[in-house]
Amino acid sequence: MFRITARILAIFLLALAVVLAVLDITRSVTASGIVLTPFSQTLETIRPGVIADFGQTVSENLHPLLWDPVLTFIFLLPSWLVCGFLALIFLRLGRGRPHPLRRFSSR
Repeated sequence: MFRITARILAIFLLALAVVLAVLDITRSVTASGIVLTPFSQTLETIRPGVIADFGQTVSENLHPLLWDPVLTFIFLLPSWLVCGFLALIFLRLGRGRPHPLRRFSSR
């Protein structure tokens, strides 16, 4: 059950990464320069105030150093890169067990 859920989530994240990449490419062409939308801007567009709430929660419940150097760097990455990386992680988690006879030749 978890594998199917991970695969479906990976497919949605991969589709979202492609859409976000196309949006960045379109904006880059119209601006005649490279335009990369940060992940934090995409999250703020979807739900305003989520970054501040998440930062406060991480700083209070976990370690403040996790928020400042690590998560702020991730929020500055392009949106398509973060979604694509998460899709790859979920694809890896949703992968089935290797079959023992597949590594041998069929002859």
